[in-house]
Amino acid sequence: MKKWQFWLGALISVLFIWLALGGLHLGEFWEAVKEANYIWLLPGIGVYFVGVWVRAWRWHYLLGPIKKIPTRIMFPITTIGYMGNNVYPARAGEVLRAVILKRREGMSVSASLATIIVERIFDGVVMLSFVFVNLPELAKLTSASGFVGNIQQVALIGTGVFIGALVVFLLAAMFPQKTATVGSWFIERLLPKRLHERITSLMNKFLNGLAFLRSPFNVLMVFFASVVIWLLETGKYWFVMHAFDFNATFFTLMLMNGIVNLATTIPSAPGYIGTFDAPGIAVLTAYGVEHSVAAGYTLVLHVALWLPITLLGAYYLAREGIHWSDEIRGELGESTDES
Repeated sequence: MKKWQFWLGALISVLFIWLALGGLHLGEFWEAVKEANYIWLLPGIGVYFVGVWVRAWRWHYLLGPIKKIPTRIMFPITTIGYMGNNVYPARAGEVLRAVILKRREGMSVSASLATIIVERIFDGVVMLSFVFVNLPELAKLTSASGFVGNIQQVALIGTGVFIGALVVFLLAAMFPQKTATVGSWFIERLLPKRLHERITSLMNKFLNGLAFLRSPFNVLMVFFASVVIWLLETGKYWFVMHAFDFNATFFTLMLMNGIVNLATTIPSAPGYIGTFDAPGIAVLTAYGVEHSVAAGYTLVLHVALWLPITLLGAYYLAREGIHWSDEIRGELGESTDES
């Protein structure tokens, strides 16, 4: 609570909530929420968890060159990670699942984090592709919200960032020795001597985690799995839509999915409060959905995305015998030191 990152995230969330609520008639919003047919959440949640299983398979595939770990083992660890992202700031769940994997399978935290970072890069590329598929139609829309008006510029910048990061990781994977040599040069000149051995060891283990990128087939498989994951998540958007009184095309929901998930990379309070909601409402209203209905749908969708995975992840975390707060921070610190 005392860290400036937490308060910065909270401030950003407040700003986005203010943007989301601007001009909203709360009575109409509450009416839309009350009249929703919540039975449609059940197939939506089912489709979402199929996507989580594919995420676990993707992580199993990424780690394959280092160690073969069955997807059934990766699934609960994956849910723990997403639970951690939902309740801790700064996406601490990513480190948490690397820690759990080390406890369970002896996998280096540095190698695990390398694969997790690459996951996020592929996710970003797919999210941007969802946006680009709809850019021609989106460009014709007008909206009072700056979110929609600036999507083209944001998408172009984001594409450069994600593609650039992917190229860097591909080069590091294809030329590990040269990358290690360059990394060692910087370590020796920029860091205290007492840290050289430890940081070099972490760097080498991180590079080992990129081994799968040396195969073009593996890269295509991971990209294909990422597309499937996000199409399944869009399927949840589609099912939840049927609980409300509006119709949008699957492509519109793909666009919404891409934009809101890109927006959640902005620092915010845990659970992506505000950064998910404001751009989601903006996209739907730009497509002609009534403001109160768009807000009700986005709120319910956000809860449906947050609550089930958080509860299941908390259950699996409890089974690991790790308790909240100080013990989790201790596990993170110890495992990072020993990675």
